[in-house]
Amino acid sequence: MQVLAAAVLGLLAQLMSSHGGPPVPLAPAATPAPTFPVTSGGGLSWAVPKSWTPGPSSAMRLATYYLPAAAGDADRPELAVFWFGPAQGGTIDQNVARWLSQFEAGPADPKPTRSLTRIGTIPVTLVTAAGTYSAGTGMGAAPAPKSGTVLRGAMVEGPNGAVYFKLTGPRRSVAAAAKDFDALVASLKP
Repeated sequence: MQVLAAAVLGLLAQLMSSHGGPPVPLAPAATPAPTFPVTSGGGLSWAVPKSWTPGPSSAMRLATYYLPAAAGDADRPELAVFWFGPAQGGTIDQNVARWLSQFEAGPADPKPTRSLTRIGTIPVTLVTAAGTYSAGTGMGAAPAPKSGTVLRGAMVEGPNGAVYFKLTGPRRSVAAAAKDFDALVASLKP
């Protein structure tokens, strides 16, 4: 409500000063702007590579990062970070199956992989896939399927529930981002 009141006062100030009336002082913002980029959630923290650009968060996404596109790629890769809360969002196995089901591999695409590792004491499930990507979420119209897409994912069992790092984008761009993605995963701390 305070944000709405501040916006109305700002609009009134603009209208009054443009019509010769007395200026109305602007009210301060009701809440401070969030700090970007997001570098923690679910009881974990991580380091974001400097070349990545923070994007919007939402009710479904804890954070979004845009990565540089490799030469010749029209689209930038995107890393989406999800955290749904303790015991929310399904199991690691369910999410691996869901992510892999979003890819239709062509004859030249490598087979999907899954492995388990640890960063200190933190269990991390790593996932890769390649092919035509259909990113349906069940919420509204899904984007058109994109061929030549690669997934690198890390599903991290944090102290306050799983945190999911899902990197998708054109093959060359995701390959160019491999070192930075690995560094982000290696930086995970409780």
